Amino acid sequence: MFAEHLVGHDLPALPAERRHEVVAFAARRVATLPTPMRLGVGVVAFVVDGGSRAVGRRRLAAFLADHPLPLCGEYVRLLRSLTYAYVWDTWPSTAVDGRPAAGCQPDPSEGGTTSADAVGARL
Repeated sequence: MFAEHLVGHDLPALPAERRHEVVAFAARRVATLPTPMRLGVGVVAFVVDGGSRAVGRRRLAAFLADHPLPLCGEYVRLLRSLTYAYVWDTWPSTAVDGRPAAGCQPDPSEGGTTSADAVGARL
């Protein structure tokens, strides 16, 4: 998934289990967008996915992260806003590279529910 590689590019030290949780959150939020917006995002995601199959997901994620193109750049901004908000809402002491704070390990009992989920559920 493109979002997985984008998060990996932006937050390289974010542990894999956290990265998966963040991407799942973004996918849930995109699924709750109003229909016209969700269709538009779906079309852009389809184009990005096609491009990533041609040049490689990691390479395209790095390119789009560094070069905001029309429409594709908005897709990257959408994913970044969702993923960054989730990371720093769920784990506020996360370093800018995604590294967990010293002595702060993921707690499996957290269950991934945050205030961002509660806010998103009301939208």
